[in-house]
Amino acid sequence: MRDTPRPDFDLDAFMPYLLNQAAEHVSLGFAATYKAEYGLTRTQWRVMANLGRFGAMSAAEICRISHIEKTRASRAVAQLEAEGYLTRARAADDRRREDLALTEAGREVYIRLGARGMAYQAEMEARIGPQRFAALQDGLRALIAAYGDAADD
Repeated sequence: MRDTPRPDFDLDAFMPYLLNQAAEHVSLGFAATYKAEYGLTRTQWRVMANLGRFGAMSAAEICRISHIEKTRASRAVAQLEAEGYLTRARAADDRRREDLALTEAGREVYIRLGARGMAYQAEMEARIGPQRFAALQDGLRALIAAYGDAADD
């Protein structure tokens, strides 16, 4: 038996729900690009994007920064390595850790997709207007600042 919906709780006005819906819709649009052009999954792209932005780092660091589940990241790393997009090397300061880095081919993909990403973002800005886009960016940054450490509590 289903519970009767509560009229005092409006899911469509609930910020976590709105953020999730917006993120899914926007992410799926760009996902179509990296899937069609390079056969990448969302997790693979996120791994590559972090390595492209920050340089060599461990899978654990990527998981922490990107909120990717460890098993999914491990699978993505293995697939990217098999495709020749990244390499693994033992860290000099901690032999238990492997540092991941983009290969030349991986860096090329990152650069090309980065350019496509900037074009995709410009399209988003055009769709909702520059003022609303800037306000949305400011609001999202404020939420990240206010809640960014909440998962660490």
